[in-house]
Amino acid sequence: MLDYPHLAALAAVHRRGSFEGAAAQLHVTPSAISQRIKALEERIGTLLVIRGQPCLATPTGLRLIAHLDQVSLLETTLSDVLPRPDHGLATLRLAINADSLATWVIPALAATPGFLFDLVIDDQDAAQDWLRRGEVAAAITSVPGPLQGCDTIALGALRYRATATPAFMARWFPDGVTLANLRQAPALVFSEKDRLQGQWAQRATGFDSALPAHRFASSEGFVTACLLHLGWAMNPEPLVAAYLANGALVELVPDTPLDVALHWQFSRLSALALSPLTQAIRRAAAATLVVPETSFTAV
Repeated sequence: MLDYPHLAALAAVHRRGSFEGAAAQLHVTPSAISQRIKALEERIGTLLVIRGQPCLATPTGLRLIAHLDQVSLLETTLSDVLPRPDHGLATLRLAINADSLATWVIPALAATPGFLFDLVIDDQDAAQDWLRRGEVAAAITSVPGPLQGCDTIALGALRYRATATPAFMARWFPDGVTLANLRQAPALVFSEKDRLQGQWAQRATGFDSALPAHRFASSEGFVTACLLHLGWAMNPEPLVAAYLANGALVELVPDTPLDVALHWQFSRLSALALSPLTQAIRRAAAATLVVPETSFTAV
């Protein structure tokens, strides 16, 4: 039998990045965490944590953490006959892209009591990788699958608009959007994984070079930066609809939205425990997402 307090120590070290962080989370001493990890490694017969800055679980360690997460979720399905007074709420780790979190996901989380949510924020193109490694129970991803051992539900598409202020357009695009001025006008990108600006530029104009860009990871910050003339960006339509309506922002090229199809992926082993959240995710997505336009959908 595996010792679940030892597994909890392993998960905490991996997710907090240090023995000290794990100790603070579990309300024990770093020495106790070290002893638990050592005992677990001796029990399994292999290294489970790569000591460093940060500390990370080995592939075997990740499998054990995934097992712990699945057991914890399965226990939630017995909540009516098996109260959890000693353990409190179950922690549910999810991989979600920042724009979904900023526009439609939080109401779904709020409608699903009984969990402590631990969100990994990553690009929609990369979220599936967290699920593949067993580091999350579910993910919102642009990749439909298939992923072994997982189910996928299509949610709809988050619509983006290439937006900037009229003053920015007058300065950088006085004669309209051309290949030449796209090479000069500063864009905004979320991270090195963010391909949306480049995809829109290629599809709208045929531009296929690197865009000059500011880089910072904030969905709401993108909108603020655009309003302050810092750059142009692909902003989720729900965040900029009011600004487009009152003229504070305009589209670089009118009526050229970029739709990013999103999917809810989750482990089949956790499907029953996740059912209330899955239903809430589907309801929230239906209220905000759109049917993707095939002719201008991100890939």
